[in-house]
Amino acid sequence: MFGADKGKADRLDGEGLRIGIVQARFNEGITNALAQACKAELAVLGVQDKDIDHVQVPGALEVPVALQAMAEKGRYDALVALGCIIRGETYHFELVANESAAGVTRVGLDYQVPIANVILTTENLDQAIARQTDKGVDAARVVVEMANLLDDLG
Repeated sequence: MFGADKGKADRLDGEGLRIGIVQARFNEGITNALAQACKAELAVLGVQDKDIDHVQVPGALEVPVALQAMAEKGRYDALVALGCIIRGETYHFELVANESAAGVTRVGLDYQVPIANVILTTENLDQAIARQTDKGVDAARVVVEMANLLDDLG
């Protein structure tokens, strides 16, 4: 069956997929919840725990270089970027948000590997808490669907 004809349910089958997760430790309470929700949903979708590599980096700006190192290995079907940037009183928020997003996107395009970018950018902690579980689940669903789509198109 050609990729365009394949149903969404088929694309959410994670059996046999190898997934890499890079988690920023900054705002660790939020990023731990993102990682937990993501890994739980990956399991629901059929991704085996042994097929998930999960690493941590200090913050959102370090996420792209770890993703790049994983992508260079060529053994992952998809990658997940997890982080949380909460607006402060300085321009630093915009710098970190923009540069981390650009880096994640560049890795995905350079290596033609799907990456779910779930580096939250919120105004405050309450917004981050409100999104931590749903966005973790979304990350898992995105990487499984996109890994299957790219396989179909390959």
